[in-house]
Amino acid sequence: MPSDTAGSWTPVALSADLPPATVIPAWTPAGSIALWRSQSGRASASSDRCPHRGMRLSHGFVRGETLSCIYHGWSYSPSGGCVRIPAHPDLVPPETIRVAVQTVEELDGVIWVAAGEPTSQPPRLGDLIPLRSLTAEAGIAEIEAVAGAKANADGLISVAEYPWVRLWPTPQGDRTLVHVLIEQSRSIEDRVAASRIAEALRRRAEARQKEAA
Repeated sequence: MPSDTAGSWTPVALSADLPPATVIPAWTPAGSIALWRSQSGRASASSDRCPHRGMRLSHGFVRGETLSCIYHGWSYSPSGGCVRIPAHPDLVPPETIRVAVQTVEELDGVIWVAAGEPTSQPPRLGDLIPLRSLTAEAGIAEIEAVAGAKANADGLISVAEYPWVRLWPTPQGDRTLVHVLIEQSRSIEDRVAASRIAEALRRRAEARQKEAA
């Protein structure tokens, strides 16, 4: 259930979107983050700014168990501490050099991030599985309108014509990240169809948004 309250969980990406040794930009109500997975498979969320020169860490790279800035190579651990400064290889970086980190949980193929201290675990998907994610240049109201249904208490939209397809929208400023979910029992053909349905709904939502502008 996406929320803007501190400590609440935001579904920022699907597990399949983040293979080992990669970093991608992501968004929470607290702002943009660098979402990365170490070589061993641990998912972490860091502030998207290197404290050295302010370069986006989501433009950086993962080496082993650290996230490195693309600019001068300063490297950070999953806990946020700077562990290496290439220009000074013999220097042990002081504890004061660090990036803010956020709590990450990975459940049912979804990566969740909490901006503060969560009071509970993220919700489970039950008989649903994540299919893909897409970004719509439209708001949640437009997505609800073209899907023919309102989001339920868990934030899920059941597509009226295809109730076995669910949309899970998360606002990202002027855009909306939409995770597409499908019933686990559905066939491969249904999964391909669901992806196409989601694409069509995105185009319709974006057209609706433009008409309203």
